[in-house]
Amino acid sequence: MFKGIIKDIGTITDITIHPNSDQIFHIETQNLSSINKGDSISCSGVCLTVVNIMSNVFTVQVSQETMKVSNLNTWKTGKKINLEQAMKLSDRIDGHLVQGHVDDTTEILTINQNLESHEIRLSCPQELIKFVAKKGSVTLDGVSLTVNSVVDQEFTVNIIPYTWKNTTFQHNKIGNYLNLEVDMIARYLDQLIKYQHN
Repeated sequence: MFKGIIKDIGTITDITIHPNSDQIFHIETQNLSSINKGDSISCSGVCLTVVNIMSNVFTVQVSQETMKVSNLNTWKTGKKINLEQAMKLSDRIDGHLVQGHVDDTTEILTINQNLESHEIRLSCPQELIKFVAKKGSVTLDGVSLTVNSVVDQEFTVNIIPYTWKNTTFQHNKIGNYLNLEVDMIARYLDQLIKYQHN
């Protein structure tokens, strides 16, 4: 479980491609401490398990299913990614509860500067838009954000300067796809309502 509060920006140093099999990513980190084999780390919103560590580079193994539903299939050597270690039960929840289970990807439609902040407008897959509510929470590439507005199948979020500078949002462009995880409470409520109606 994570909070959606990014602790470091990692760099993809190497990728081992296995056709029709799991992919191996080697990720360099500067600020994450006490990483151990078996740890869960949110890599741009995807919960991945550390399978190896060498100095400040850790290795993760990614299944084909994860590659299909996330933007990991676009990752290349040198790409910057958001990193967050799993939370402890004693931690404060500064963002919101994030599982690291990506639902789908969402496309950046516009990026507009609003005073010192940036407003990003994104598309949302039709089956997920019902879980995106104004003033509700979403996770984009691992970052916990508040939804500003929802219109049809589009929504907006506001990125304050601190978040812009300390995450990979500073590198994003129109047309990029971000990993989207909707609020798990909304998802479970929807499932409960369906069950009660049946």
